[in-house]
Amino acid sequence: MSSKSEQKNLKASVAPAEPSGNPFDRRSFLVGAAAGAASLALPGWISATEDVFASATGLTGFDDDLSAIRAEITKRHDETVQRMQTWMKQPSIAAENRGMNEGCELAMQMLRDAGFQQVTKIPTDGQPGIFATLDAGAPKTLGLYFMYDVKQVDPSEWSSPPWEARIVDKPGFGKVVVGRGAVNQKGPESTFLAALHAIRGAGRKLPVNFVFVAEGEEEIGSPHFAQVVHRPEVLAALKKTVGIFMPFASQDPDGKVTAFLGAKGVVELELVSSGEKWGRGPKADIHSSNKARLDSPAWHLVKALNTLVSADGNDPAIAGFADKARPISAQEKAMVAEAARRLDEKALMKQMGVEHWVHDVSFEESLELLVSKPTVNIEGLVGGYTGPGGKTILPHRAMAKMDMRLVPDMTAADALAALKAHLAKNGFGDIEVNMTGGYDPTTTPADAAVVRAEHAVYKRNGIDPIVMPRLAGSWPGYVFTGDPLRLPAGHFGLGHGSGAHAPNEYYVIESSNPKVQGIDGAVMSYVEYLYEVARTA
Repeated sequence: MSSKSEQKNLKASVAPAEPSGNPFDRRSFLVGAAAGAASLALPGWISATEDVFASATGLTGFDDDLSAIRAEITKRHDETVQRMQTWMKQPSIAAENRGMNEGCELAMQMLRDAGFQQVTKIPTDGQPGIFATLDAGAPKTLGLYFMYDVKQVDPSEWSSPPWEARIVDKPGFGKVVVGRGAVNQKGPESTFLAALHAIRGAGRKLPVNFVFVAEGEEEIGSPHFAQVVHRPEVLAALKKTVGIFMPFASQDPDGKVTAFLGAKGVVELELVSSGEKWGRGPKADIHSSNKARLDSPAWHLVKALNTLVSADGNDPAIAGFADKARPISAQEKAMVAEAARRLDEKALMKQMGVEHWVHDVSFEESLELLVSKPTVNIEGLVGGYTGPGGKTILPHRAMAKMDMRLVPDMTAADALAALKAHLAKNGFGDIEVNMTGGYDPTTTPADAAVVRAEHAVYKRNGIDPIVMPRLAGSWPGYVFTGDPLRLPAGHFGLGHGSGAHAPNEYYVIESSNPKVQGIDGAVMSYVEYLYEVARTA
């Protein structure tokens, strides 16, 4: 996340607007997540794998199906791009309550156009969700998760206007679409819908049925998504699925793919110190000369923050916070060791703009910490005057925006309770704790059918995925992997995009990089995935 899964890479070429630094944070991952290839015609690897795929899947006549669908994808290239641009041009920012109804309605219409027979808007205490179904008469049903909201933008930071979805040439990548939502997540999501259009347009039957759920609040911590999923009719439909799938631009610029077996959970919150609540210090900003005789709510907040972590700021110090954190297993350690062997530490450090890992640990240990360590992070500090020059005031209020990342078997509810108890015990019970969003971690077994299907497609196309225990970032997959559903959930997709949450976010349309796929190749990867799920699950 924020998400979805919310949601943030190892070799990003675009620096994020806000420092991320987590190569396996979903959003950081999306910032550099993958690289496309494919001009109007699909690249040769697809033709080369047709016979192999048909033989491996045992799907009679699939070689003919694949050829027809491949031709349909090429034929519909412009339509695919235009559909994506139309969606990207519609702002849908939950944090600003901007364009949300329009964004939701447009997403619903795109589902109807793609063949979903039943599409319903689901009201929540916040932005609405979407529930949809597509019955193709297939033996198996796959769950789909989408988000239709995007992050805020500062247009002055963009070289291409964020709501125009322009196609531009990007050196080293080819033709890309630039705009908010390009890679997170409207680009991959609309690319997946293009696969459904291509299959139907080629006169072929969809290999699986679909149960679809979407939210409009992933970027603010999915505070109401459970209200969508836990409706009786939605739960009943999801229980019939073999698992949950989220479209993803998974390729790095060098063609590598990292696959994840889960994600950290998150709690997003605000800590607010005020003279009104504290009962000390001013109840309105006053002249700073009064500091000689008055308490400072801003310093009160700083002192409270200092108790939350170790002296160096790196380790959580909240009593009880990580009591339920599951230690990293021997199998997970082996995954991390293999990832450290295959990834380029120097390139990653250069991309992140860093020279040291915390405590100067090794690269392997840094990756182990990334996937297994709970964290307490300050996202931003706001208080008093922050404009040009000085303004000698004693602020009456100060706020810290924070996030806490959680690993199995921690829960968001337990983490929040531990934080509140810690503040009260240490003399800071007056500080307001306002949780704005968050959810529990997720875990999916490596042998789950949806995971085996994605790995099979990657490997058939010459990609041996790097497997990591979990994303260091977060998405609201807990509603699927936790009670009462306990379904496997994961991400899949070829293609590349970068710049999630940052200026100049992009998604590759026509790739000049032969190692990775552009939008047509990404569409085809989803086609293969659906047929593989039909065979595997």
